[in-house]
Amino acid sequence: MEKISLDKSSLKAVDDYWEYRRIVGDDDGGTLFSPEQYEQYKRKVLPQRMENRLYVSFGVPGGIDCKLIGPETQCFCAHRYKQHRTDFEVVPSERPLALPCQVPECHCTAYHYVPRIGPNPVRCRCKHLPDDHSEAAGHLCKNCSSCSGFQSTYTCGCGQPSPAHQTLVETKPEREARGRPIGRDVPYAAMGGLTGFTSLMDGYLALEACGSAFIYFPDSKVQDSDLHT
Repeated sequence: MEKISLDKSSLKAVDDYWEYRRIVGDDDGGTLFSPEQYEQYKRKVLPQRMENRLYVSFGVPGGIDCKLIGPETQCFCAHRYKQHRTDFEVVPSERPLALPCQVPECHCTAYHYVPRIGPNPVRCRCKHLPDDHSEAAGHLCKNCSSCSGFQSTYTCGCGQPSPAHQTLVETKPEREARGRPIGRDVPYAAMGGLTGFTSLMDGYLALEACGSAFIYFPDSKVQDSDLHT
């Protein structure tokens, strides 16, 4: 295998690109912003992102966070969390907070996490996969008339059945009120519930790792690998 060597300026260019991509996400429509546009974007978006970050988790109300959602975590609609609306100038007051998918022609009106067994999503009681159901509210099956909406018989590692869980979108004050870690403020898009390295673990595994409570690193910088959960 041929070895590729990069000088310091090339390495910096790569770092700058990934920094840009983590901040801008898909907001540039596939065409890189000019330096002036990039600076203007940061002046407008970063203050509201730091102030109005939304934390997204999947768990049983009153229990642990069984799954913390990151930029690459898939929704029921098969699109990633980062492809949903995650930035708000003013966070809506209604609850639950709906984060609609922004992919053209997708009918998903709110981010909804579906548990996975390895690389595969769990199946509905009707034996069909999420892809076989409508992404619109209600999630009716496209392949059978007996299904009244996607429901799985899957039992989470926390011991509770899948229907007992919900996808929760909350603000920083709301998450603090639940006694959950909020990490440090970061400028990156669609960070969801990621606050440290153990955010990548399922909730019950994080509890086992520390004995009784979550381990988190409020002052640590999340690495690129943390974004692919």
